[in-house]
Amino acid sequence: MKILRLNHGLRGDIRVPGDKSISHRSILISSLGDTPIEITNFLKGADCLSTIACMRAMGVKIQEYENKILVTGKGLNGLSEPNDVLNAGNSGTTLRLLLGLLAPQKFMTTFTGDDSLKSRPMDRVIKPLIEMGANIVGRNKNKNLPITVIPSVKKIQGIVYKMPVASAQVKSAIMLAGLYADGVTKIIELYPSRDHTEKMLEAFGVNINKLHNEISLFPIKKIIAPSKIDISGDISSAAYWIVLATILKDSDIIIKDVGINETRTGIIDVLKNMGANIEISNERISGGEKYADIHVMTSKLHGVTFGAEIIPRLVDEIPIIAVAAAFAEGDTIIRDAGELRVKETDRLKAIVNEFGKIAPGTFEALEDSLIIHGGHIFNFAKCKTYDDHRMAMSLAIFGAAANGVEIDNPGCIKISYPDFYNILER
Repeated sequence: MKILRLNHGLRGDIRVPGDKSISHRSILISSLGDTPIEITNFLKGADCLSTIACMRAMGVKIQEYENKILVTGKGLNGLSEPNDVLNAGNSGTTLRLLLGLLAPQKFMTTFTGDDSLKSRPMDRVIKPLIEMGANIVGRNKNKNLPITVIPSVKKIQGIVYKMPVASAQVKSAIMLAGLYADGVTKIIELYPSRDHTEKMLEAFGVNINKLHNEISLFPIKKIIAPSKIDISGDISSAAYWIVLATILKDSDIIIKDVGINETRTGIIDVLKNMGANIEISNERISGGEKYADIHVMTSKLHGVTFGAEIIPRLVDEIPIIAVAAAFAEGDTIIRDAGELRVKETDRLKAIVNEFGKIAPGTFEALEDSLIIHGGHIFNFAKCKTYDDHRMAMSLAIFGAAANGVEIDNPGCIKISYPDFYNILER
């Protein structure tokens, strides 16, 4: 796909699809209730559809309509053994959260996924689950797919687990296993990671105590399900339009109904520190999650430095932040970003290789850091997406704001934002 340079600013209102993280969790946790739950603004991207397929394979009734999903779960202990291997596709969230949910079950499950997911490390979630008493075996010393969960002889035990790295997926897997545990499960985080699992479990009647960076979850005998879950717009999807409006002359847009959970708004904090003109208005709460309208206007940016304390709040947005930094005055330094090397692709390497074709000499990667030298001249370039949806969309925004770009495999955006190119064209 070839994307040409935009010669005018963005104007008007934009709506983004439902939050990907919340969409996954809405299906998983609703499946543990035993009454119908209506889910609106669900993200029908490929990753979330993988979660639906896996839960259906274990007997959960999930009906899809144009504007909603209806889930009728089987109760906390009602899941049944799938007839075949569960395929998580490209979705690390599906795989990691289901490992936690299925570790305490009384049936065997085997997982697979696409080539990208097979290369991603799963030992970080398998290790604490084994400490809880789970019986999990995988390829390459329990690191990679295929992975099989075997029923344990003894009941899963609550543990105290100090997270070695900030990871909402690992934390969520431990918490889902903890629902079935004998005793309290306590998780200690280095830095707060996204807390959608905690908020949703609390909405389903689970007793969770939070004190600073410590989270204690108490096992439960029955889920108390709400009748409806309304999913806010995904700030990770909004991030592309926030950056494009910031760096494109004469832009003035409002992005409607975006989730502004404080564990997800790192990109807004960073862009404001860079000088971005961003205003939050019309704040409200639904299902324990805050959402609002985001007003963005063209701004003059300058470089900043940030690292570990904020990385968990914006890790998925680093590629598009790198685009913003290329248009800023001075250097931007992003530290403690090694997590990007084990995403859908090695995103640090991909940013240097592909973004560097558009702006030679701008991007420099160290082992776990990224340095962006702003103010370079931009070229038209042919770039690779590495089948990574966030690389594809960031490249599209970069090209539209610079001198155009041609990207391979543009369809990989279906993972999280199927309508992205249509919105960009409009």
